[in-house]
Amino acid sequence: MPFVGYSVFDIHVQNVHSLKEKRFVVRSVKDRIAQKFNVAVSETGHLDKWQRCELAVASVAGERRSVERTLDGIRSLLDGEPELRVISDETEIL
Repeated sequence: MPFVGYSVFDIHVQNVHSLKEKRFVVRSVKDRIAQKFNVAVSETGHLDKWQRCELAVASVAGERRSVERTLDGIRSLLDGEPELRVISDETEIL
């Protein structure tokens, strides 16, 4: 039976001064997450706020530990981004 996991990250986007700048930063991060981890990723909240972002990420795998490692890796990638600060995150694995 496959395991499905998701994380929702509430993020402060630093050093941007417009929605256009925010969208550029967020699109770049989303593309890197999707490419590196082979997951679905979407901006799901704070769409009209230029310094906030909510990203939702979903992963499916045959083993629970694989899903956990993927979601932990995504959190590490976000923590390593100098223009982002994760305010909070919620994770669930089914």
